[in-house]
Amino acid sequence: MPFDRPSRRSLPLRSLAPNILTVLGLCAGLTGVQLAIQDRFDMAVLAIAVASIIDTLDGRVARLLKGTSKFGAELDSLSDFVNFGVTPALILYLWTLQDLGGLGWIIVLGFAVCGALRLARFNTALETADKPEWSVRFFTGVPAPAGACLSLLPIPLFFIGWEWLREASFLVGLYTSGIAFLMISRIPTFSLKRAHIGREMVLPILLIAGVGAAAVVGYPWLMYVLTGLGYLSLIPFSILSHRRYAAQSALSGPAQTAEETITS
Repeated sequence: MPFDRPSRRSLPLRSLAPNILTVLGLCAGLTGVQLAIQDRFDMAVLAIAVASIIDTLDGRVARLLKGTSKFGAELDSLSDFVNFGVTPALILYLWTLQDLGGLGWIIVLGFAVCGALRLARFNTALETADKPEWSVRFFTGVPAPAGACLSLLPIPLFFIGWEWLREASFLVGLYTSGIAFLMISRIPTFSLKRAHIGREMVLPILLIAGVGAAAVVGYPWLMYVLTGLGYLSLIPFSILSHRRYAAQSALSGPAQTAEETITS
């Protein structure tokens, strides 16, 4: 008996894989809140880290399987807002910001609003084609997943010995507000999507990745802190690099443009 032809209303199974990943990431992010309510803040931070890793994968899986869709893009955007705009702020509120009373909740609301504005600006930028080709090397502001992980940095610091941070609610609030500002700022930050490396660097990078993975297993919180501080230390270099590209573009005349295809 011959196989039935697919119905016009059916969808290829591969188109569901990216959406399944997005839903799993959403579940991971929301689980972080439950873990924080249970005072398991180590696992709550891990849940947000897992959600950010999944966020970097779902878009790439969609393009690899040719399963991109408008529905998937909208689902990803809504999931990002929950995972990286709402959940980190709630975790920090349950950890220490609630000690500030109304001010602590204002900081939570401000972070969530900044997350929404960051994602809305990114989605709007996707529709803008008149940008220099080199602009795809940069994000505008800190991406939402990176902002979420950076905002939780005080908790890993607490676990490596900075126990006084949990009592320094106002300082944590100022730091959280600073990360929220970085997300909505116009500060250029590096995007690794279009980065290239020489062939001679493949083996050293693989070696560093292996050593780094072993270090994460042995010293997870220390590596979290070092990674976060390393990311923040790169921001001045990204600003200088952006200015250099802009100056070269101005000297060379009208630049070729390309759509921004990076993901938040």
